[in-house]
Parts: sequence; C-alpha cells; structure tokens
Amino acid sequence: MTRPKFFAEVLGTYCLVFAGTGAVVVNQVTNGAVTALGISLVFGLIVLAMIYTIGHISGAHMNPAVTLGFYAAGRHKASEIAPYVAAQLLGAVAASATLKLMFLGLPTNLGMTLPAGGALQSFVMELLLSFMLMFTIMGVATDDRAEGAMAGIAIGAVIALEAAFGGPVSGASMNPARSFAPALMSWDFTGNWIYWLAPVLGTVLGARAYQFIAPAPETGLPD
Repeated sequence: MTRPKFFAEVLGTYCLVFAGTGAVVVNQVTNGAVTALGISLVFGLIVLAMIYTIGHISGAHMNPAVTLGFYAAGRHKASEIAPYVAAQLLGAVAASATLKLMFLGLPTNLGMTLPAGGALQSFVMELLLSFMLMFTIMGVATDDRAEGAMAGIAIGAVIALEAAFGGPVSGASMNPARSFAPALMSWDFTGNWIYWLAPVLGTVLGARAYQFIAPAPETGLPD
C-alpha cells in the first residue's frame, strides 16, 4: 500500500467520524439542536465530500467492511487489507479522541452505536443496511456501465437514507471503525461485536449479489 493511500484513508476516516459522530455529540450537548434527521444528513454529506476528495487516491473506503467487501468482489488486494483497516481505525480513533477532548466533562457518549432493542434486531438491521450500502457502491463506483461522476451523490444519499430509518434501531453504523472508536474512547464495548460482524457480512453479501445480477459485460475477446 502506498503512503498516499494510507494517509488518504486516515484523513478520510477522521473527517467521517469527526463530522458524523460529532453531529451526534453536538445534538446531545445542545438538547437536540441538530436533530436525528440532521445527523443522518451530516453522515451522508461527509461521505459524499470525502468520496470526491480522496476517491481518486485510495478509493475512499473509510470503512473496514467496505474494504473487505471489495476484496470479496476481487477488487482489492489481500496485501492491502491490513494497511487499509489500520488506517481507518487510526483515523476513527483520532477523531473520537478529538471529540472527547473538545467536549470533556459534558454528558455525551461520543456517538457510540448501541442496540435500541435486542441484539438480533440490531444485527439484522446492520447486516441489511451494509448489504444495501455495498450493493449501491458496486453499482455506481465499480461498474463502468454506470455514471461514475454520480457515485458520491448516490453513496452519500444511501447512507443518509439508511441512517434516517436505521439510526433509531441500531445506530446505523455500517462501519466497524466508526463504532469501535467511540467505544474505545468511552471504554464501553457493549454490543460492539454486532458492529464488526454484521457490516462485514453485509458488505460481502452485497458485493456478491451485485456480481450475480450484473456480471461483467462480454468483451468479445477470446478466453
């Protein structure tokens, strides 16, 4: 993995977690000034912005589950999985540490994702949200037949959409790094396994599902 890719993933994930979970924190300390819908829009918009900012450098994964989804689809090198995940975790933890220092002493959980109901309910929600996210990514960002210039808008929109309806159930994480960082800074790993296992399983299934329904077009070249 080249140095630019590594630092792009660090900075991209930092911005994602700082803005997204930062919106949650600000909403908590201001008694709901941001609103749940506002938080959803912040997550969607920061992802949109980062895709256009670093997408041409690292692919703008910013999410260990997305990296593993790309690997399952044969679009990411095995040798680059660990560096990408390390970069994403580093960026996410740095963002949560920044927020902890900024809002030290105020009543906030740093944007932790916690199951609102049972663990199974949140697991299924995270799996399906991650499935839809990766399914969308595969369609708009990896298929030459799609309109590539719109990838950021489509991906940002689906994240905002999913956060709007999935947030009250599971936190709509879809991203192990996004959930791990505030849990680490709060030293509270309640249900954190859900936000590792479900997103990874969901993105792998989403990538495979897209490949099943939209195989690569025939090139007309001999095998």
